[in-house]
Amino acid sequence: MRTLDQFDIAGRSALVTGAASGIGLAYAEAMAEAGARVTLTDIDGEGAEREAERLRGEGLEARAQRVDVAVHGDLIRAFDDHVAAWGGCDIAFANAGFDAGNGFWTPEGTRNPEGQIDVYDVERWRRSIEVNLTGVFHTIREAARVMKLNEARTGRRGGSIVATSSNAAIVNEAIVGIPYMPAKAGVRHLVRHAALELAAYGIRVNAIAPGPFVTNIGGGWLKKDPAAREAWDALVPVGRVAETYQIKPLALLLASDAGSYMTGSHVMIDGGMALGSAKAA
Repeated sequence: MRTLDQFDIAGRSALVTGAASGIGLAYAEAMAEAGARVTLTDIDGEGAEREAERLRGEGLEARAQRVDVAVHGDLIRAFDDHVAAWGGCDIAFANAGFDAGNGFWTPEGTRNPEGQIDVYDVERWRRSIEVNLTGVFHTIREAARVMKLNEARTGRRGGSIVATSSNAAIVNEAIVGIPYMPAKAGVRHLVRHAALELAAYGIRVNAIAPGPFVTNIGGGWLKKDPAAREAWDALVPVGRVAETYQIKPLALLLASDAGSYMTGSHVMIDGGMALGSAKAA
């Protein structure tokens, strides 16, 4: 098979959670640009519909649906509606994530009183785990349910599920709220477990682990604060925070037949952040 032919996903369908902005929107754009029929889901239903309308205006196939990934019933309906619209589900991105707030250390190098473990808001912990970990479970669960039926529906066996993890799954981020690291570490292990179970059905499960990207998370502060952006650029070994378009080729690799021998992988795309600092102390 020719190399570029393995990246062809024309005629397939993809569902993306958290697709109204940021990395989720980049996933949806990548799938649609490569010829897939895409459902954009997000708790911001209006935002998801706005982006789907934009993609349709570019001649691409896209629809939108409001989904809270912490509500299992929302995911059941989303996948059922996706299958009704597109005939099956070949690709699913479990991407939706929730900002865990500030950690115990500030970017300026001082202790953050609100981020200390003994005072951290319990409700924020609960919501963060519900969205960042349980929401991924809900998405993988429903994706597996419909993908097991793909061969009968579309003639294509199995499918590809891609979860958004983080480099925080393997390194501690003192400036990030405490639930984020255990949630993303949980995603990493959930992906490995699901990959082992679902391989027999031709369903591949992998994780993308981004480092710092310019998105709307944290209120979009890297977009708004040039000083913060400059400080983060200096922390990244390759010298810059990433833009979301840079994650698209990796997403297409894992979604397409080009990644057909990859399952259970946790692929870092963090500019070397997990390696530590290359600068002398």
